[in-house]
Amino acid sequence: MTQVAIIGSGFIGRAWAISYARAGHRVVLWDADPAAAGKAKDYIAGVLPDLQANDLMGGSTPEALLDRISHRAQLEAALEGAEHVQENTPEKVEVKREVFARLDAAAPAGAVLASSTSAILPSAFTEGLKGRHRCLVVHPINPPYLVPAAEVVPAPWTDAEVIARTRAFLVSAGHAPIVMQRELDGFVMNRMQGALLEEAFRLVADGYATIEDVDIGIRDGLALRWAFMGPFETIDLNAPGGIRDYAARYEGIYRNMFPQMQRRVEWSGPLMDRIEAARRELLPEADLHERQVWRDRRLMALMAAKRRAGEEIGD
Repeated sequence: MTQVAIIGSGFIGRAWAISYARAGHRVVLWDADPAAAGKAKDYIAGVLPDLQANDLMGGSTPEALLDRISHRAQLEAALEGAEHVQENTPEKVEVKREVFARLDAAAPAGAVLASSTSAILPSAFTEGLKGRHRCLVVHPINPPYLVPAAEVVPAPWTDAEVIARTRAFLVSAGHAPIVMQRELDGFVMNRMQGALLEEAFRLVADGYATIEDVDIGIRDGLALRWAFMGPFETIDLNAPGGIRDYAARYEGIYRNMFPQMQRRVEWSGPLMDRIEAARRELLPEADLHERQVWRDRRLMALMAAKRRAGEEIGD
């Protein structure tokens, strides 16, 4: 059983807490807002019945999982005995630098210091630290207790043993680590998602498709395969002779499209007005939270179905 400190217990922090506590680890929450940790535990208690109904508790009970989660008023107290520290503070490099300086000074010498940042390179906020060798990014797809993939992004000075230990820790907690060889803007997942979003905005801006048409193409098309295999395996299975055969057959199509994809459209102004209006027609702003709960419950059902399919058909 590993002791984990969750620094920042908002949207992402509370989700990490579920993931790590479900794996049997002790989790200690801390937040600059004294009320946030208590609210996080209340939120966690609220989602556990749905996790249990979908058999996604990892053999634990809601009561046992909640017993593994506590909170401390002081940062230093939350770090006592921690072996893994997961930081989830705002996406501002100045904040990250300040928080990581405090973490490096107070956390046990052997603790891994991981940031959940989705956009800031680890070198930008760890360079001047005495313990910079133990710092890296562990970036999840939200919510991490339902989406296993998590990016492990080292700074240039992150120790190889720390990277390996972090990967092993994530695997033991039921995650699927993406271990980057070196840092890069956007990491892996946001670069892939960004390429798709750029094209989605272009298609709508240029009048080729509505936002719902684009969503249908992913939701009821590509994502059905992507739910259990990635793009390289997809094309490997989409030609009789495998991936080389696919490239020989279809590279010309993508080569022709590529120059058309080099123009950006801004995600603002009249285009955003049009897109937001279309989304609000489909989903009023007042219903966003309810739909987020629906999303998470659908994810639970999908994860349960994927696990059953893996057991019955194979991964």
